[in-house]
Amino acid sequence: MVDNPVEPQLWERGHEDGLRAAFGARPLCVTCVGRLFARVGRGLSNRERGERALSKLRMKQTNDCWLCRGLVDEIHKFAGLVIDELSKWDLETFLVGCKLDPDLLDREEVLWAELALRTYEPIKAEINREVGKVVEARLGKSADFNRPDVTAVIDTMLDHVEVQVAPIYIYGRYRKLVRGIPQTRWPCRWCRGRGCENCDFKGKMYEDSVEEIIAEQVMVDAEGQEHSFHGMGREDIDARMLGKGRPFVFEVQRPRHRNLDLVSISRRINRGGKVDVIELRPSNKLEVISLKGRRCDKTYRITVCLGEERSLQKINEAVKALIESEIVQRTPIRVVHRRADRKRIRRVLKAEVESIQGATLQIRLRTEAGTYVKELIHGDEGRTRPNLARLLDTQVEVVELDVLEIHDGDRDG
Repeated sequence: MVDNPVEPQLWERGHEDGLRAAFGARPLCVTCVGRLFARVGRGLSNRERGERALSKLRMKQTNDCWLCRGLVDEIHKFAGLVIDELSKWDLETFLVGCKLDPDLLDREEVLWAELALRTYEPIKAEINREVGKVVEARLGKSADFNRPDVTAVIDTMLDHVEVQVAPIYIYGRYRKLVRGIPQTRWPCRWCRGRGCENCDFKGKMYEDSVEEIIAEQVMVDAEGQEHSFHGMGREDIDARMLGKGRPFVFEVQRPRHRNLDLVSISRRINRGGKVDVIELRPSNKLEVISLKGRRCDKTYRITVCLGEERSLQKINEAVKALIESEIVQRTPIRVVHRRADRKRIRRVLKAEVESIQGATLQIRLRTEAGTYVKELIHGDEGRTRPNLARLLDTQVEVVELDVLEIHDGDRDG
């Protein structure tokens, strides 16, 4: 339906002779003529505009187009190629793009300059739109110009379609129930992942990681090509992650399937007994950015062994002193080889002794984000001050460490 039934004025009076001469020297198909006046009137196709323009100029239509050379007549062929490729992927939304012969684009620029018109539409825009309309009708899917699931790019010179598949993101929280596994895959430090005798040719330092345990189940359902793990911080390899778990977003690149049964995936992951996941739901890249930027307090349970036994009163005084002090920490010796050696100021928000058995203590701490908790206990050769070892005037060994809670604000004050 035409929005404006009044015949549009395609050009200023007196331009007819110039247009006739231009189209005579460079004959154009009816669609390419109409595209020159694409911004005139509403509700008309470029072909309809072209028919009206040629009628006003009293010129006959031609199929011998100097500009597109028959390309606009191949819309249905290109749509078929796109449909064949998109049918291989699960999607709800798509977008069509195209690559054109540079010589065609040069001819188009020459024509625009010669006619000095400002009402034209590039041929690339028309092909993308018209192919998209055919694909939309035949697949029953929607075009999305902002965040399509899959973008199909037509190479019109080779009759080939490449697809760009948007990743999928899955938010969740994980609990690490065993010690001795890292959060993400840890490449072998000697061969850097290639495989050598030191890593038994596996290319990694540890048999499992939280990332790999989750990936094993997600990737089999999504049939993705690669994955990335985005955690809200990480715990040490020898620490468990308990409580309500650590928030994370799992990213799958080029997934063949997008609508996953997250309940089934959770159940299969949790069966293994090493890692539990909860609250799995679809996510997005913006949540990844938000997750990585958040700084949250954490609550720990630490089992420590004292070099010499101390009285309950002395221990309670030392633990209380941690709360009342400004904690100054230099980058720990264990990580200074890969991180800048600088000072950080942190606070202990809560601290209490949960149990004492001879020289073995169990302490519960809530600290600010970024606190090196092990170093807070043993002192790290004086690089953390104050520390529990100095306050008790004895050596202190961290036997076990558990993260009990990450106070991420969604569920905790």
